[in-house]
Amino acid sequence: MSKLNKDVLFLIFEELQNDSKFLFPCLMVNRLWCETVIPVLWKEPWHYTINYRNKISLYSIITSYLSNDVKESLTKKGIKISSQSLAFDYLSFCRSINVKIIDEIISIGSSSEYNRFLLQEEIYSFLIKKCLEIKYLNMCGTYELLVHLPEAKDHLESLCELTCDTSIDPKYFYRISHICQQIQRIIIINNNFKVNHGTTKLIEFQKNLKYFKWKDDFNSDYYTPYVELLEDPYTEIFHMLRNHANTLNHFEISIQYDYYDFPKSIHDDYDYTFLQYTLLDLHNLKVIEINSPIFLECDDFEEELEMVAYRNLEILEIDLINIYQAACMINKSFSLRELRIHDYYLSRDWFIDDSLDLIRAIHKNCILIEYLTIPVFPLLTEHFIEFEKLLKNCQKLRSLHFKETYYEEGKELEFGEYLSDVLIREASTNLREIGIPYDIEFSLENLRTFFEKWKGRPAITILIDDLYFYRRNDSYRELISKYKIEGVIKHINV
Repeated sequence: MSKLNKDVLFLIFEELQNDSKFLFPCLMVNRLWCETVIPVLWKEPWHYTINYRNKISLYSIITSYLSNDVKESLTKKGIKISSQSLAFDYLSFCRSINVKIIDEIISIGSSSEYNRFLLQEEIYSFLIKKCLEIKYLNMCGTYELLVHLPEAKDHLESLCELTCDTSIDPKYFYRISHICQQIQRIIIINNNFKVNHGTTKLIEFQKNLKYFKWKDDFNSDYYTPYVELLEDPYTEIFHMLRNHANTLNHFEISIQYDYYDFPKSIHDDYDYTFLQYTLLDLHNLKVIEINSPIFLECDDFEEELEMVAYRNLEILEIDLINIYQAACMINKSFSLRELRIHDYYLSRDWFIDDSLDLIRAIHKNCILIEYLTIPVFPLLTEHFIEFEKLLKNCQKLRSLHFKETYYEEGKELEFGEYLSDVLIREASTNLREIGIPYDIEFSLENLRTFFEKWKGRPAITILIDDLYFYRRNDSYRELISKYKIEGVIKHINV
């Protein structure tokens, strides 16, 4: 491998650019490897897993770029400045600025707030000049110095990805919006109880927005006080997102709320319908990841949801949703590969029909599915027929998890017997993992039969919620140990 030419090495390093454990040792192989990996490492040097507060290597490199006059002036003020010569023009390869991490690096030079400010002025001034084409910007920090530099307009207009927070003064967002209108990925950390009109303007001005992530971060374990303080930081910006329905393909939302107060009516305290109605317009999404209060069961919303077709959807991950709405969302989602529902919420009186419709929607639309979570369904013939169709049609299925929803006391072992039998008969050899909730239990004999018939397939991982049921009996532990040794079981959490 050491004889690979530079172009091939560069392509390999580009593919592994996020793997610091691989890239850093490459610096020591030989000169060719070192020269080839340096541009890759320095494209985004701030994201590698280094403790910047204790490491002075980046600080030394950055301050080496300061002019001699500036170095002399700062040294007189007691600021540590490196005088080392550099083997490479490292910053010429840099395409990113992470304000927070750069400020952490700068803090190595002095404990004085004033001295750090002086360093920030000098470093950001030459940084924006040296980084000719900035693609990635994280402006959670001393952003004021950066966006008002004269060179900012020329060097930031090619920006592709922006990470920011809602505590930033709107006027700086206005400035960024004026400069950068081709941002494809925007990540917003929401730590402001009020609307930030600057973030809305930022979204409005973009011409090719593909990726949007919103994460609440109110720095508290308790949600209730924040509900009382919220003055709707959401509706305006989420409404603006609808204008990007043709380009937006990744929609990731995490709204802070008290999960354990749910399902009591949190909507009585605050209206979260802005999210569910925004989703109706975002028809080109490939990825939907939502952690939020439950969608309201509104007839108007659900009628519209029935009409929406997420034809490009590949990943749907939602913390909490009712079964009917989940079925609507995957209907006509022919590209779906992952359906990750952490909890199915039972609030409707027609669970039997809803669970049946969900299984049908999966086997009719989602033949490419690889990761699937479904609710435990009733032990009824019609459900058996549809579930067997699911296993037959979804031949790419690798991971199948059941979620605790439907409980018939005394039927846990009966469900286990049915499940083990149908998996042996119908499951694809691609199936590698099964998740089992409290609603399903396996008798010792049933489990032995399942493992015996599973022989010849790839080893299975079984994740069980009700560990006590299996741990209380030595016979279960001996059985599991036997089939682990024989290679039938890859892992089981008992």
